Amino acid sequence: MRWYVSIGAVLVAGALAGGDVAGFAAPGLKSEWAAQSAQKQAAPSVDIELILAVDVSYSMDMDELAIQREGYAQAIVSKEFLQALKSLPMGKIAVTYFEWAASSDQKIIIPWRLIDGPETADAVADEILKTPIRRASRTSISGAINFALPLFDEDPYHGLRRVIDISGDGPNNNGGPVTIARDAALEKGIIINGLPIMVKEPSYSTMDIDNLDFYYEDCVIGGPGSFVVSIKDRDKFKEAIRAKLLLEVAARTPERRVVPVAEKEPRVSCTIGEKIWQDRWGR
Repeated sequence: MRWYVSIGAVLVAGALAGGDVAGFAAPGLKSEWAAQSAQKQAAPSVDIELILAVDVSYSMDMDELAIQREGYAQAIVSKEFLQALKSLPMGKIAVTYFEWAASSDQKIIIPWRLIDGPETADAVADEILKTPIRRASRTSISGAINFALPLFDEDPYHGLRRVIDISGDGPNNNGGPVTIARDAALEKGIIINGLPIMVKEPSYSTMDIDNLDFYYEDCVIGGPGSFVVSIKDRDKFKEAIRAKLLLEVAARTPERRVVPVAEKEPRVSCTIGEKIWQDRWGR
């Protein structure tokens, strides 16, 4: 069963210290020391490990892709974001940013970077903006989640929370089922939040669907406090990105909470993208 609850302030207990006496210890004490040492090394060094997974499929036009890039860059350097960062227990987050399309098409734009104030935020924003914009075929949300999971193991920082932030304008239509990828992430204690982009009317020439926000709520996001922030107005694209990042940093949920009933069928089929692709192109 998936639960969606608000996260309050997080308190971290100090790691226990241990060691040998004059270099000697009984086997039991050595085992205890090793456990304590590992615990100490695993002590959180940042408040959040945040993966920004950004859709660059062909259904996104070049203007949308540019606004999306600018939205993330401007959000990271905004006064509101820096204030939220400063209010965290450690005042630091680790961020990586990658773009995705098909199940085998993911590109890291920014490897893990520490943001702990205006200077590091500016550096990350500059990195986001300087990379040339690209587009690619197909939409694999499951591929994006599967690509994101091992990135946490490569992060030199250890966070109190691990979050995957997925933005996209259509349902999964390539790769494995999105719910299997989502559940694998939830089993690891990872939170998935969503930014469904709904600025265009669905048409036969695209993979857009009605109620993409419901699809993200029922099929994509998950974990304590997970949420969706929808973009339904192109003029509010950047505002929505900033709002979502602020919620993630502050560990809050929007006023409209998402509390699906586990036994209830999703409001939008979690395989709707695969079905549309099969019906139209037969492969």
